[in-house]
Amino acid sequence: MNIYDFSVKTRLGKEISLKDYEGKVLLIVNTATGCGFTPQYTGLQELYNKYKDNGFEILDFPCNQFANQAPGTDDEIHTFCTGRFGITFPQFGKIDVNGKNEDPLYTYLKKQKGGFCTSKIKWNFTKFLVARDGTVLKRFGPTVTPAKIDEFVAKAM
Repeated sequence: MNIYDFSVKTRLGKEISLKDYEGKVLLIVNTATGCGFTPQYTGLQELYNKYKDNGFEILDFPCNQFANQAPGTDDEIHTFCTGRFGITFPQFGKIDVNGKNEDPLYTYLKKQKGGFCTSKIKWNFTKFLVARDGTVLKRFGPTVTPAKIDEFVAKAM
């Protein structure tokens, strides 16, 4: 099993395969619109702008599991993120990243790069860097800004 075996739901509810992203470097992020880390959207968009033409994608998965900091519908979250931060990278439907209803993608990511806490995602804006071949390269905690991830993305390119 690898990352390309998973399917996820777009913000419009359509199921798509991550195989659509095969051959690209991915940064998978669980996000929230009402979090102290929400301004990281600016840095994520800057990172995306810098590398998108070279096969880089950011996959944004809103999650409301942490202090209810991602309220609203998928459309409301998308409108907020595009209006306030100008994001242009793919944003998917809201998911759970921990617990009995966690998305299978996150079960897989946590098993690949558990970090200091293998059983759960600690908070919003946890990031996973995935190589072009689907290998999960690195996990970054919420406090690691997109600017600090740049060098790792550059190496993966």
